[in-house]
Amino acid sequence: MALISSKGMYGLAAMYELCMLKSSKPVQIKDISTNANIPQNYLEQLLSQLKKAGLVNSTRGAYGGYQLSKDANKISVKEIFEALEGGLDIAQDCTQNPALALFYKEKKAELNKIFNLSLEELIKYQQRVSRQICYNI
Repeated sequence: MALISSKGMYGLAAMYELCMLKSSKPVQIKDISTNANIPQNYLEQLLSQLKKAGLVNSTRGAYGGYQLSKDANKISVKEIFEALEGGLDIAQDCTQNPALALFYKEKKAELNKIFNLSLEELIKYQQRVSRQICYNI
């Protein structure tokens, strides 16, 4: 079982696209869909959830589309996953064993810390990929 579903992965990809485009104008859903390789119908559902969570804004009309609701350095990967996945739990609290309960509590805190990086910080991964491509040519 995956910790993060395709819903979370696609949602993060869409948000990353919006971050990378850094457009002052709304980005049309077809462009996000194409660039992030996400089916457009599914993307509409994801963006609706992200909008409800206050992570994106939408504009209607011919020149409408989606934008990040705040600076990319103020949106965490954790927030995106929480909006789409409903949280980042390793396990449900169903153990009566205090040692295991403590273990799960600590691991959940570590998991939250791992994903508490901003969208903007993901650009570092793009830079690493770009450097690898340059070195492999």
